[in-house]
Amino acid sequence: MEKIGVLMTCRMSSYLEQQLNNRFNLFGFWEPPSKSEFLTHYSNSIRAVVGNAFFGADSELIDGLPNLEIVSSYSVGLDKIDLAKCKERGIRVTNTPDVLTDDVADAAIGLALATLRRICVADGFVRNGFWKNGDFELTTKFTGKSVGIIGLGRIGSAIAKRAEAFGCPISYHSRSKKPNVNYKYYSTVVDLAANSEILIVACALTEETRHIVNHKVLDVLGPKGILINIGRGAHVDEAELVAALIEGRIAGAGLDVYQTEPEVPERLFGLENVVLLSHAASDTVETCTAMADLVIANLEAHFLHKPLLTPVL
Repeated sequence: MEKIGVLMTCRMSSYLEQQLNNRFNLFGFWEPPSKSEFLTHYSNSIRAVVGNAFFGADSELIDGLPNLEIVSSYSVGLDKIDLAKCKERGIRVTNTPDVLTDDVADAAIGLALATLRRICVADGFVRNGFWKNGDFELTTKFTGKSVGIIGLGRIGSAIAKRAEAFGCPISYHSRSKKPNVNYKYYSTVVDLAANSEILIVACALTEETRHIVNHKVLDVLGPKGILINIGRGAHVDEAELVAALIEGRIAGAGLDVYQTEPEVPERLFGLENVVLLSHAASDTVETCTAMADLVIANLEAHFLHKPLLTPVL
């Protein structure tokens, strides 16, 4: 398979890059020449694209690769791939579900704890020597808080299981009520937020879920509520969130994702009631290696005419 052209859309895991380079004829979009020049010279050589949550395979890229057969995403999310175009062209699509579930769920709980207990601020309090002048102010407990989860798929369910261990009552919103689930279901996000102290976004990004957390949702979450987002930045109306945090209409937020990554609203930087991660909820050595192995396994299965391991299309 060393002659099969595979295009990586951006820098990802060095391990993934090495493994692809060992098995295929690897091209990188970050290398010269420009993307338009690259497509002019090499478009016919590319039979596979490896993308991620930042740079997948949009309509323009797909149209520029006449021999494209498969898009293997180094991510569980599919919002950066034009699935309709892939279906139209008969291009296979895979992602990396399951292997990152635990790490993302862990990160969601970590963000909730860090936000409520003000762990990052308390760390600075000690490092800067302020403890010598008096104790850190009281924070808010996590145990027993009502947790509302938007999206009860693999990751949402894993978050719920972890929150249950803290004695948290769990409720959720999804497109429909889940069978064999004992958590309380709300048919609207507004109702879910109104009955939650911690609101966690864990759904897929679609046109229906874009800005699913808006001004009204934030208002009913209220001045004691916190928002945790480990989904996608576009799930939240970012301008409304910033305003709600500054005005004290919600108590705080733990964010792993943003609308225009890696750009983050600068007004968030000075807020002590916000914990910020760099879209890194799944970024552990173990999970990134497992994701890379799954990307490779799907590509090899496709080119060996075997069943894909995690097919989307």
